[in-house]
Amino acid sequence: MSDNEVQERDPRCGLPVRYCVPNGTSAAESLVKNSVFIGTVGHASDADGARAFVSAVAARYRDASHNAWAFRINDGPQAVIGSSDDGEPGGTAGRPMLAVLTGSALVEVVAVGTRYFGGTKLGTGGLVRAYGGAVREALKALSTVTRVLHHVAEITIDYPLSGALQHLFGEHAVVILSEDFAARVHLSLAVPWDQVGAVGNALQDLSHGAIKLGEIISGSRYIER
Repeated sequence: MSDNEVQERDPRCGLPVRYCVPNGTSAAESLVKNSVFIGTVGHASDADGARAFVSAVAARYRDASHNAWAFRINDGPQAVIGSSDDGEPGGTAGRPMLAVLTGSALVEVVAVGTRYFGGTKLGTGGLVRAYGGAVREALKALSTVTRVLHHVAEITIDYPLSGALQHLFGEHAVVILSEDFAARVHLSLAVPWDQVGAVGNALQDLSHGAIKLGEIISGSRYIER
């Protein structure tokens, strides 16, 4: 998904159907007119986590001239974002890095742009390019994971249906969250947002109308793929 696309949302709950987050940390180093720039990018689930990440990177490079930063926890009208130039001229470090993060479409992401000053001033445009470029290069090496929206429901079935349901769930990427085997089988399921219709129809057919998935969905959660 590019930054110009409208994020697709599930009409059932209004939540994004999927989003991508960093899966680890990456860094990239570049030399611009004798100044060393290091871009470090990683995961933060909230603003406090992002600030902790920034503090850890700044401690690692405590002798650097600047440790500017930016984070993007989510998007939309209630977006949680932040940035700092850490002493560089206003708007030349934090905001360019935030723009790169936004363009990546990642959320729960934080970046630190570290600079070791090499004696040559880069000017406003040069700083914008250097800090943005440092983060862009770090993003190229970053591993990511996609979180997909699932709807949660609980069903109870007779044992003879177990085999048919195992095939059905495998075909539609349904995740079994928990199982309880007693007189009957009780299952807690997470159904991908775009498979609710197909799985619901199949469950209704197999149970002769006893299980109506659309009526028993109790919540939603994201599962990594």
